Amino acid sequence: MKYDLHSHTTASDGELSPNALIARAIAADIDVLAITDHDTLAAYREIDASVLGTLRLVTGTELSTQWQKNNVHIVGLNVPLDCSVFADAIASQQRSRIERASIIADKLAKKGFPDILPGVLEKAGKGSIGRPHFAQQLVEIGAVKSLAEAFKKYLGTGKVGDVKQIWPQLDEVVGWIRDAGGTAVLAHPDKYHLTRSKLHRLTDDFIAAGGEAIEVVSGKQDKVRTRELAKLCIEKKLLASCGSDFHQPGKFWAELGQHSPLPEECTPVWEHW
Repeated sequence: MKYDLHSHTTASDGELSPNALIARAIAADIDVLAITDHDTLAAYREIDASVLGTLRLVTGTELSTQWQKNNVHIVGLNVPLDCSVFADAIASQQRSRIERASIIADKLAKKGFPDILPGVLEKAGKGSIGRPHFAQQLVEIGAVKSLAEAFKKYLGTGKVGDVKQIWPQLDEVVGWIRDAGGTAVLAHPDKYHLTRSKLHRLTDDFIAAGGEAIEVVSGKQDKVRTRELAKLCIEKKLLASCGSDFHQPGKFWAELGQHSPLPEECTPVWEHW
């Protein structure tokens, strides 16, 4: 069985529509797929059930949280689509994203790009608005030639559009997932660039909040790091998850389903579903 439990669509910052992502997953011989768009479940409302075939779809979302001074992402797997309390929590995340987008737009206006927000909102549609939508709009109006240039000049770390968002605390977000009956997964721990001791503290706090699993394999992660995360996973008695963190074809992101398999010594998260 081939699992990819971390992927994105146009409902957040991915390039493919939900149905196109499903078609790509089927072409890649993926058996179980989770669409985990940022702070939204909107993708699931767009899916045409007739395109699924034998593919098993696991509901999911990638929620933004705050841990100490770090932005940390928690994937919620097997979360319900009809839980009003969880829906309200996600709605609060969306409001925070829109507030942040307004601040980014104001800052870009002072750099000579007025009235950029309407086009950005149009590109985000009903999904989660983020800096990639600003990058797309900057390309469209001719301010830059590519998405990469948009981030390099205006949206990347330390640039004018790099507006820090204060998200809910990690324990609160894990609680949302747990209370809704889902499984909380610590997403791509290698991306936070934490020291070994800080990663252990993060993991301990995650477990204390009710977290159950960690992404031992994420995207193009190297084998050495995978072994280290597998060791951490076992030491902390966590379940293991894996995913490509796919965003778009042919870019620096990992291709859908092309991540390494989980190390055999880890207990897969799906064994507890």
